[in-house]
Amino acid sequence: MADRADRARWTSPLRRRRGPGWAEQTPTWRAARPALIADALTRASARPSGNWFVVGASRDVRPGSPCGRTVGGVEVVLWRSSSGDLRAGSGVCPHLGAPLRDGRVVCGTLVCRWHGLALDGSPSAGWQPYPAHDDGVLVWVRLDAVGGEEPSERPVVPVRPAAATGVDAVFTAAGRCEPQDVVANRLDPWHGSWFHPYSFVDLTVAREPRGETDDAFVVDVSFRVAGRLVVPVRAEFTAPEPRTVVMRITEGEGATSVVETHATPLTAAAAERPRTAVIEAVVAASDRRGFALARAAAPVLRPLMRRTAGRLWRDDLAYAERRWALRSTGRFPG
Repeated sequence: MADRADRARWTSPLRRRRGPGWAEQTPTWRAARPALIADALTRASARPSGNWFVVGASRDVRPGSPCGRTVGGVEVVLWRSSSGDLRAGSGVCPHLGAPLRDGRVVCGTLVCRWHGLALDGSPSAGWQPYPAHDDGVLVWVRLDAVGGEEPSERPVVPVRPAAATGVDAVFTAAGRCEPQDVVANRLDPWHGSWFHPYSFVDLTVAREPRGETDDAFVVDVSFRVAGRLVVPVRAEFTAPEPRTVVMRITEGEGATSVVETHATPLTAAAAERPRTAVIEAVVAASDRRGFALARAAAPVLRPLMRRTAGRLWRDDLAYAERRWALRSTGRFPG
């Protein structure tokens, strides 16, 4: 009886859209005021990061293998100890400059391939470790010389669905721009239905930021599934630190799910042609009983989730790169 009652209460998350086509939708350019976006970016830029930078997915740092990254022009190497703890430090061997990303991890110790210098994660032979943090989805490294702020013990990690209730995937891409250009893209929700009609329709900004204490963009939007079938939700966009924007679904299907967009500089601040990595973590959750099957199928779903993010960022990186090109030549303020 209970099973029949559950089936009777079940409702599909899909809705049939009957709204206007792309060219007939209401223009959003008046609402997307440059000053409003700039103010939101300024507030985000003023928040402390503690000099922490996202460098990749937690699952990218596998036991027994080093992982190399570059942040702000600084080579970083990461690996796991024999107990699985994250280790990080300079990616340049202090002996003769070998790339430690090409080394080997033996029983949790990183061994340089050039001359066998062994590093257990503590200072050794002039090599210096960096503070590192694994939040279960992403790995972070603290680089005080790059960040230039007051350091903090831990990064600003957004609140996410509990690990046992969500499915996560991490997408990474890079473009010729600065982190602020990536953040500015995400603090402009009005472009969604125009620039990404294959994913978003019927987007309305229900509430703009009101200041430092109420700094969220509240958005009503429908995610396109196929043809006219959509899933309507309400979401909030916030920027908890200078290089992070979080979209959180607050109402509708998948409430509590988050999309975290992290912008990590690859080149030094003074680089003539800057490059920035977009590292986007999608953590999907649902209170539907069948979502347990999605969690079980996570290895199959992750490539599909990354492919969806990649399609969006193909366009959004072009947006960010265009913004940087105009700013860098004085053709547009920013």
